[in-house]
Amino acid sequence: MSSMQSYTVCCFFRRRFKLSAAEAPAEIKALFDTYSENGFMAAGRLQAFMTEVQGEDKVTKEDAEAVMEATLKKHKHNGFDLEAFFRYLFGDANSPLPSSPKVHHDMNAPLSQYFIYTGHNSYLTGNQLSSNSSDIPIIEALHKGVRVIELDMWPNSTKDDVDVVHGGTLTTPVELIKCLRSIKEHAFVASEYPVVLTLEDHLTPDLQAKVAKMVTTTLGDALFYCGSECLVEFPSPESLKRKIIISTKPPKDYLETKSITEKDNGTQKMKDSSEEEAWGKEVWNLKDKFQAFDEWIECCPIISEANYMVNTKQNAPNYGEFQDEEDFRDEDHNLRKDAPSEYKHLIAIHARKRKGGIKKWLHVDPSKVTRISLREQHLEKAVTTNRTDIIRFTHRNLLRIFPKGTRFDSSNYNPIIGWIHGAQMVAFNMQGYGRPLWLMQGMFRANGGCGYVKKPDILLKADPVFDPNQILSVKKILKVKVYMGEGWSLDFDHTYFDVYSPPDFYAKVGIAGVPADSVMKNTKSIEDNWIPTWNEEFEYPLTVPELALLRIEVHEYDITGKDNFGGQTCIPVSELRTGIRAVPLHDKKGEKYKSVKLLMHFEFV
Repeated sequence: MSSMQSYTVCCFFRRRFKLSAAEAPAEIKALFDTYSENGFMAAGRLQAFMTEVQGEDKVTKEDAEAVMEATLKKHKHNGFDLEAFFRYLFGDANSPLPSSPKVHHDMNAPLSQYFIYTGHNSYLTGNQLSSNSSDIPIIEALHKGVRVIELDMWPNSTKDDVDVVHGGTLTTPVELIKCLRSIKEHAFVASEYPVVLTLEDHLTPDLQAKVAKMVTTTLGDALFYCGSECLVEFPSPESLKRKIIISTKPPKDYLETKSITEKDNGTQKMKDSSEEEAWGKEVWNLKDKFQAFDEWIECCPIISEANYMVNTKQNAPNYGEFQDEEDFRDEDHNLRKDAPSEYKHLIAIHARKRKGGIKKWLHVDPSKVTRISLREQHLEKAVTTNRTDIIRFTHRNLLRIFPKGTRFDSSNYNPIIGWIHGAQMVAFNMQGYGRPLWLMQGMFRANGGCGYVKKPDILLKADPVFDPNQILSVKKILKVKVYMGEGWSLDFDHTYFDVYSPPDFYAKVGIAGVPADSVMKNTKSIEDNWIPTWNEEFEYPLTVPELALLRIEVHEYDITGKDNFGGQTCIPVSELRTGIRAVPLHDKKGEKYKSVKLLMHFEFV
């Protein structure tokens, strides 16, 4: 079955192209022949295929019959022939991720042993300078499984109530009470596991007292109290189900905030972020990044930690190299008086202000646990001299990484560097899109999408402490075959990719993980075809598969070099189902397309 598409060339001429239906690749036909008889496949033979090829050990004959029945009903076939078999393979139930996602990680360990889905400036609807503040993006984030919401609290214009707004910018405010009510209503729609509210507090003591009453009244029984001044160890996600936790610095550590122009030395740096392509620049290669840092350190062997801090500060903004956004305070102001006790009692996870050098703020106190925050580019520099210290700190304590202030367009950074160093809260601008956000979405597709992913044992070992830059032996090899793709002709207008002809699709497939494992590979480009068939195979040796994400993108080749985006997805390797799978692709923001899928084969050897 096929149809024709017409494209106008040079105003007067029209080119016609045949739009054919998807056809099973030769390898799929051969498999069908192996498991069928007289052109049809029986339920018992489909069960054998699902067990032997798809690796579904527990599938029963009844399961196979249910698959056949659903496929035949949807596609109106009289028997399970080659076409029905092909449609089953391309079906929604044949996903590379578990078809019925469930929480399967151990959820009884302390919070510090989990990666947590974390938002940054969660209340903003768009860019960081002039967009509206609203509870809507908070609701959307919670519905996507985000478990850490950030609220910046400021006095309102009349100084008698509290707004949430990005201070020192043109963003409009939203009332704190509106945000709290929406959080209470939507916190556990996507996941029953705890929500953490990280508060940036710019309030006077009387407004802090008002916040305390507002929080306790609105959140009610959902609010978690630690019952002591400081936690000795963090509770587990399981013990905190359906609880909302407050995290901020003790009030005495706050000073008044400077404007954003003072903080970020602004307009020149804005170019860095705004020049990104529509789907974001390729995330930088960790291997090259760390090698460059290591070579710099090697060339300067006499640099001590103190000198390193001094040298790196020479080109830093005036607020200091390792300060976080909660520390942007005007040192000419006096410390405010202590907050009222009812406000201090709300704080269950204490954030700590760092003082002194790296070694000092990474000190692990056995009598209590804490949270510290670090800007993205400062983490990059810190890991050159103190990789293992950072990971050791995250064994018990929480490390939050957040975007640099010049990401005015709500773009993001590569989250992998935070994760491979044990950082639990890699905070992201959920308002943006691009490759870094795809990695974030991919990571939290794991563990049933509950927003908590258990850190692998390699990041929890006390001796020896994991070094992400060390090249380890290969644990397993992931073999990936890209057969074909379909669905673009249903989801896109026929001139969307190319005005003069059908698209020229190619696929990009690779790994994001520790530096030794990170790589991207491209298929060839298939010219003038809405249903590209590549039949290309790649191998990926994995030294730390526990931290690896499988990256998949499709683009349409353009001779000008500005290739068009055709879809993407990111899958945790630890969750990947082997066998022949239908891989649904997503748009730039991470929303799944209705029809666009790839047919791929996954195998571990």
